[in-house]
Amino acid sequence: MSAKIVSGKELAARIRAGLKPEVSAISSKRKQPVCLAVVLVGDNPASTVYVHAKEQAAREVGILPRDVRLPERTTQPELEATLRELSADPAVDGILLQLPLPKHLSEFDALCQIAPEKDVDGLTPYNQGLLFRGASCFQPCTPKGVMRLIDEAVGGESIAGKRAVVLGRSVLVGRPQYALLIERHCTVTLCHSRTEGLAEEIGRADIVVAAIGKPEFVRGEWIKAGATVIDVGINRSQSGKLLGDVHFPSAVERAGAITPVPGGVGPMTIAMLLENTVLAATKRAS
Repeated sequence: MSAKIVSGKELAARIRAGLKPEVSAISSKRKQPVCLAVVLVGDNPASTVYVHAKEQAAREVGILPRDVRLPERTTQPELEATLRELSADPAVDGILLQLPLPKHLSEFDALCQIAPEKDVDGLTPYNQGLLFRGASCFQPCTPKGVMRLIDEAVGGESIAGKRAVVLGRSVLVGRPQYALLIERHCTVTLCHSRTEGLAEEIGRADIVVAAIGKPEFVRGEWIKAGATVIDVGINRSQSGKLLGDVHFPSAVERAGAITPVPGGVGPMTIAMLLENTVLAATKRAS
């Protein structure tokens, strides 16, 4: 058996195409462009690449990116003041604080300064609290994108009652992914580096979301035949090749559907950021 390859690149392109007329309509209605402020502290090479990709995607759908670059030496009070200013700026619809921050800065304290209604990355404690209550909120972009990929993989069929394993318990992906799958009535097991019998847990799952940050960690023989596998991992080998958290060559022979790396979750994360920004602008325009 060979799995269906679920292209996040293609799905994200369709989503972006659908957002363009919405952005145009909002901008025309209020005579002000939809604006996404992207805050980058320091010159981390990977973060710089990610920010460029997000700003380029924003421009393509008609969203105006506001590039806010702060030096590595920026203090906590300076960063927090910048985020409060953007939160109060009526020209800004959404705010993205690019993570990780330099080690001397507190991500949690910084995120607390972002107005919840402009938290298009879905990472403020307020929005995360709403998420775990099952209430309406800005959902974190990567987990939200994963849910869209799952729906694409199963062809619109209900996933209610399905067994799902989330591998990884990070605040950015694992924990909110658990919440989103619970909201869709899956039976969810959250696994991590200390989980006993990990291969057996994965082997029982109809849906596997791998976000543990270890290259090719999940082996094909662990996967239940026909399962949907979403690989969130982005790891670089010594030769420079991008690898996921799943061993793709063996997994593709067992899974029913699987996302590639690259070209899977990454493009969807950006598409969900844009979608959340449009949602924020829509709410502010109403």
